[in-house]
Amino acid sequence: MAIGKVPGASNESELDEEGIFAEINITPLTDIFLVLLIIFMVTSSVIADAGARSGLRVNLPKGATKEVTPGQKDVTVAIGADGKMMVDGKAVDGAELARLFQVAKAKDAGTQIIVHADESTAHGRVVQVMELAKTAGLHRLAISTRKAR
Repeated sequence: MAIGKVPGASNESELDEEGIFAEINITPLTDIFLVLLIIFMVTSSVIADAGARSGLRVNLPKGATKEVTPGQKDVTVAIGADGKMMVDGKAVDGAELARLFQVAKAKDAGTQIIVHADESTAHGRVVQVMELAKTAGLHRLAISTRKAR
């Protein structure tokens, strides 16, 4: 809040007659709101991206294992309850998945394959994905679970 002389008052007699004025400076308030907006936009995209890396929402089985954080070079394969496989939000079949694993192996032999399989997915489908990774020469495999409570 700013308090000062009335614009155009040149001496004290004019100031006494017209009094003082007060105004609210909203520029700092606007700056704070814009900064908060940017912070919320950045954090919400990070939070949304963390859960949707595979592109398919699955009901993970419960487990009590150590936390594995996917890196930039890791490949996340989501397998739905119907057996449908997705990588980076795109549906893939076995041949396409094998090709993706070969490309990942060519880029980095230490690439980790993370399998997000729905709780009701057939075990054979998960094993098929793991075997495709092994055939491509990728031996770092992980299966996603949710924390047991």
